Amino acid sequence: MKRASLLLLSLLAGTAVQAQAPKRTYINPLDIDYRYNFEQMNEGVSYRTGADPAVVQFKGAYYLFQTLADGYWRSTDLIDWTFITPSRWPFQSIVAPAVWSDGERILIQPSMTRPESILSSTAPETGRLDFFVRRMPELPGAVPGGFEDRIKPGQVPPGPWDPALFKDDDGKWYLYWNSSNVFPLYGIEIAFKDGRLIYKGQAQAMLALHPERHGWERFGQDHSGSLPDGTPIKPFMEGAWMTKVGGRYYLQYGAPGTEYNAYANGTYVSDKPLGPFEYAPYNPVAYKPGGFVQGAGHGSTFQDVHGNWWNTGTPWIGYNWTFERRIGMWPAHFAADGQMSVSTRFGDFPHYVPTSKIENPDSLFTGWMLLSYKKAVTASSTLGEFAADRVTDENPRTFWVAGANRPGETLTVDLGGARTLRAVQVDFADYKSGRFADADDIYTEFALQSSLDGTHWAPLARTEAPRRDRPNAYFELPAPVRARYVRYVHGHVGAANLAIGDIRVFGSAAGKAPAMPGGVTARRDADQRNARIAWRPVKGAVGYNVLWGIRPDRLTLTYQRWADQGTALDLRALDVGQGYWVAVEAFDESGVSRRSKPVRIDWNLPSASR
Repeated sequence: MKRASLLLLSLLAGTAVQAQAPKRTYINPLDIDYRYNFEQMNEGVSYRTGADPAVVQFKGAYYLFQTLADGYWRSTDLIDWTFITPSRWPFQSIVAPAVWSDGERILIQPSMTRPESILSSTAPETGRLDFFVRRMPELPGAVPGGFEDRIKPGQVPPGPWDPALFKDDDGKWYLYWNSSNVFPLYGIEIAFKDGRLIYKGQAQAMLALHPERHGWERFGQDHSGSLPDGTPIKPFMEGAWMTKVGGRYYLQYGAPGTEYNAYANGTYVSDKPLGPFEYAPYNPVAYKPGGFVQGAGHGSTFQDVHGNWWNTGTPWIGYNWTFERRIGMWPAHFAADGQMSVSTRFGDFPHYVPTSKIENPDSLFTGWMLLSYKKAVTASSTLGEFAADRVTDENPRTFWVAGANRPGETLTVDLGGARTLRAVQVDFADYKSGRFADADDIYTEFALQSSLDGTHWAPLARTEAPRRDRPNAYFELPAPVRARYVRYVHGHVGAANLAIGDIRVFGSAAGKAPAMPGGVTARRDADQRNARIAWRPVKGAVGYNVLWGIRPDRLTLTYQRWADQGTALDLRALDVGQGYWVAVEAFDESGVSRRSKPVRIDWNLPSASR
């Protein structure tokens, strides 16, 4: 047996790696065993994917449902997730499910364009699912598929697609749905009786997109309003979810489309479950167009066992197929005055999972900084153009491919100097993977090593039993480790090729935090949906966070930029007629600067600066 293979087996089976302490952190994308999609098997397009996450808490545990997974996941700590194979599941799987827990059971309703079933479970940890509604009734006023262009007043398109279930405090049930760039989001009161669902009345329009007023609702990369070839396209509204807090009803929706970095969640608010709803002036509520994870739209909002709020969404990859995606989770908050917000600041860096009630979502950021950005990498072999330096570019759409998918292949990252390591994420990619369904040989196995001199190596982390696929494997180190080099030693992936998108190392360089950015200016365009934010460069900065919101003390939205992208940002997510404030902070391998003093961007002023 080759020396590399012997070394790998020793690492995987040995006890030299530090004993695992209780995990305290998680990272996005979530470390779950995403399934291979089967929809493009006839075209030979193979990729893992996750999308449209619906998370509910039930009897102290959390259950995660998503699109095309042939099952669901369970967690007791929001860190480790175990896949559960259900006792029954639709042959064509489930897309964008509505999921709700009423305390006695979990209900699962797939998206549908014709009457199908609603499933339920009183013991979801066992996988046993029963029919709650064996067959839905016809949606009132729905036209047959293919006749959407002939809809008359009072009629609705086939559905309910992208549904959301909601049970109010008074015991009444409601259903919200639709995914369209033509039709609105609908709502209707429903009831369950004797194994049947009963529609009560006619569907009512709840909300629609207004991209001419809401900059963030424009489709395309950074709200360009068009496809990559310049073809204009209307944005999509989808992914309904209802949350009631403090007597207010927050009807959430995803927009403007899952295919690009600007996918976000917004909300309308009412004091009644069927409205009328008012657009929230602080929209979007969940927004993450920059960094490694891009996109936060179409998800769910839930409370953990401590009463903390969370919002989930669908980050975009899109290399193999337009709808190649993952799942993200971010802390959320409802202010005393009713403002909903989701913190995506450093939203793809390690975060703590709280063990009690917290007031400030930003307090969950660990402060562990990215140490691997654009660092030098060497590989044991390379296939064609897929060079090793792609694994430190913080771009999931570029990746390294090994010359062969065999045990012992290595990738070595040089951090440029001794650093204190706290966590590592290894993000795999799919390149001609050739898989379209679950199988026993689809699992991930590898080891990580560290070194100060590149010659003497020590075990750092490794995958452990039980075997499972880990496309976004994350390791929180049980204790800090001092090292300059991190080496990946391959064991197994179920795909035809070994492809890695990024190796992301987190910790500290133990220096001083960068200086606060100065010279921040904010100029609003004649098109009020756009503004140009600029600032002076900070020496040694790795990147910047542009923080903005409708109040200087609530800069709830973040756009992350790398320092090599420059010191200006065209922010195209503003609403016509709404005032905003913006600040900038710098970060490097040692920490985060103080925020600049907020600058006001008034809609009736051509510019503002400090």
